[in-house]
Amino acid sequence: MAVFRLFLLLLCVLPGLLQAGEVQVQGVRLWQSPERVRVVFDLDGKPDYRLFTLKNPHRLVIDLQAARLQGALKLPKNDWVQGLRHGRRGQRGLRLVLDLRQAVRPKSFVLPPQQQYPHRLVLDLETGSQTADVPAQPVRKQSVPENASGREVLIAVDAGHGGEDAGAMGARGTKEKQVTLAIARELVRQIEQEPGMRAFLVRTGDYYIPLKKRYQLARQRGADLFISIHADAFYNRKVKGSSVFVLSPKGASSEAARWLARKENDADLIGGVRLDEKDDMLATVLLDLSQSATRQASQEVAEGVLGALGKVNPLHTGHVEKANFVVLRSPDMPSILVETAFISNPKEEKRLKSPGHQKKLAQAIIKGARSYFEQRPPAGTWFAQRRKVRTHVVSRGETLSAIAQQYQISLRKLKQYNRLKNDRIAVGEVLKIPAGNG
Repeated sequence: MAVFRLFLLLLCVLPGLLQAGEVQVQGVRLWQSPERVRVVFDLDGKPDYRLFTLKNPHRLVIDLQAARLQGALKLPKNDWVQGLRHGRRGQRGLRLVLDLRQAVRPKSFVLPPQQQYPHRLVLDLETGSQTADVPAQPVRKQSVPENASGREVLIAVDAGHGGEDAGAMGARGTKEKQVTLAIARELVRQIEQEPGMRAFLVRTGDYYIPLKKRYQLARQRGADLFISIHADAFYNRKVKGSSVFVLSPKGASSEAARWLARKENDADLIGGVRLDEKDDMLATVLLDLSQSATRQASQEVAEGVLGALGKVNPLHTGHVEKANFVVLRSPDMPSILVETAFISNPKEEKRLKSPGHQKKLAQAIIKGARSYFEQRPPAGTWFAQRRKVRTHVVSRGETLSAIAQQYQISLRKLKQYNRLKNDRIAVGEVLKIPAGNG
């Protein structure tokens, strides 16, 4: 009788024991970027897997050992993936099949649990047409003849986070990655309307780009300035205000700067970057940081942007902050990181979602950048040509003080430069505009 009871007990327990070592597939997500499609499977443990491709039709097969589905897997169709199928493989195996629209070159890696994410199996599907590594050296900027009007300065606008990495979250559920992309798009739109300036988005949609590659893409395009847009959070919800950061290879300038840099630099772990990848440029970048010109240029841009932001939003501090942000490590391109506001502050979260406030933030950033290029124009640019000879034709209703304010120079300097003894000017009079403030 005792043996019979033990037999019944084993019949009840054995299926659970057999499944105890199985990895459960909990969900799937898909992100599409201009270069690749990323498919991410959430699992409750580290998977043992292999993958291979099939033709006619194109498919990607993922075989998981000792695995099973926890629920239904739904994958939205896109330009690359038509659908997802699954089935048992043997007694304990699970086969997942991605039906593809074209041949791909798959790359895969496993990420350990990080913050809200469990173990993740990451599949990057590439066609091979746009997968070349970004060159370490920037594209040489086009030279301009002396008698030409000058090339436009190029600004790279980086919307922080994206894809798997949602960034900080506001009390009302606002995601930082959405806010940063909205502000970045508005910033690019306004820059494109500025004389002598043009811009491009580093991240054009909801997908993640590794931190190192962000500034590499800017250098590849030959950007004159790199601006990274953020709206981070702090553990104290009362903390508020805009901040502007430049790179510090040594230490952070405040507790908040240290905390924010650590959070931002962890983005690769959340966004999904191979943990065994080495930052092969880091040694060179840190060595090149001894070049004070790039650091000084970044500081000057940051000061101008911070001053302009202070007129549309409270400032967290009245000075430019410093921290060792990975995304600011370009050795030869002025780079700043703008914390537009703290999304963790309910009042600032509400303003960050407002298109009107986003426009004001973009206008302030442009004002600071334009001021820098007017004072330190890159050779051969429209700003450099304009700096040589700047004139202003007086229109009806204009005053000398208003003209001085327009060009951000003092009234005293404008009068001295034009040898004016008083403030009286005539319509149609041509004034020479001196360079620089004061």
